[in-house]
Amino acid sequence: MNINKRLDQLRTRRSGIDRAHRVAMDAAAEVLAKSRIDEAWQKRAKDQPHTRYCLGAMQAVDPDYTRISIETAERVGKQLLSGLQALGIPIELRLQGSVPLDVHIRGVSDVDLLTLETGFYTYDTRGAMSLGGQYRSPTQRTSLSVLGNLRTQSERILKDKFPAATVDTSGGKAIAMSGGSLARPVDVVPSHWHDTVDYQASRLERDRSVTILDRKVPKKIDNLPFLHIHRVNERDKSVFGGLKKAIRLCKNVKNDAIEEGRKINFPSFDIAATMYHADSAGFQAGIVNELAVLAETQRFLDELYHDEAKAKSLMVPDGSRRIFDNDDKYQGLRTLSYEMDELAKEVAKEQRPLLRISPQATILDTRKALRETYVPG
Repeated sequence: MNINKRLDQLRTRRSGIDRAHRVAMDAAAEVLAKSRIDEAWQKRAKDQPHTRYCLGAMQAVDPDYTRISIETAERVGKQLLSGLQALGIPIELRLQGSVPLDVHIRGVSDVDLLTLETGFYTYDTRGAMSLGGQYRSPTQRTSLSVLGNLRTQSERILKDKFPAATVDTSGGKAIAMSGGSLARPVDVVPSHWHDTVDYQASRLERDRSVTILDRKVPKKIDNLPFLHIHRVNERDKSVFGGLKKAIRLCKNVKNDAIEEGRKINFPSFDIAATMYHADSAGFQAGIVNELAVLAETQRFLDELYHDEAKAKSLMVPDGSRRIFDNDDKYQGLRTLSYEMDELAKEVAKEQRPLLRISPQATILDTRKALRETYVPG
């Protein structure tokens, strides 16, 4: 790997320079100005570029960038809220995806804004609320018709309210907005609630499913974005932030490998779902020795590389499906595992120079070096 090129790509990705053309001019100027200021990770391990790259790849994006992303989505949401209410379409707004989970790796990151029509929802007839007769407003409307209309009206409102922005309506699931007066790109996802059996028992929003439309088929798709966020957050807290560091590390390595010409079909959601199953103790060690996160990430990906049956048995955190539900994803994992092997070896050599000249050195020696190394802040 060309580590200097990767360091440069990491810096531009985190600062947002690579996507400055997708935001408002004043926001782009702010991105450029801020990019000239070194982040904390850039001042560490000065003579150890692989180590510095690894440390930087694990860090959260600058909180100001995340705040701006969320505020931009809220601004778009307010326009949708007033425009749709004027048409008699009541909605609620929620964020989903990597930004609210804080595992995004770009300073200029797309934000997923769920636009949930509240005048229509579906429910599982096996749930306690259903069996108790608490749903008493039958309708002849269907998910496809409701979501189709919501999509059409949302597109019209967004084009009217943000005339200078690019409003891309070609996607099946989302309306992609960028440029104009927007400080960050926003993906608007028309949707409605689906009350699952678990939600009807708990009344906790994290157990409530969201139904979206894939207009290209067309078909409806149910998912549990808030249960995913909740479970990843809880696991991350239990390992002192190590899980999210591992997710960001994997996503950055994947992006840089793709830049270098490798094919890695391994979606970000599934990367997060995979690392969710890694060893907790391995991540917990990263609270002191951060490189222990790299050691556990390499170890777990390597384990799944060599144990296809185990890999293909793993479920996403919300329990709705298997992570590796097609072979392309598993091949993507194997390529990412190879990339992580190489990074781990190079970082370990920087920390233990004897590993450079020892022909007997194994991957176990690499992991041991990483787990035992403390890198000053």
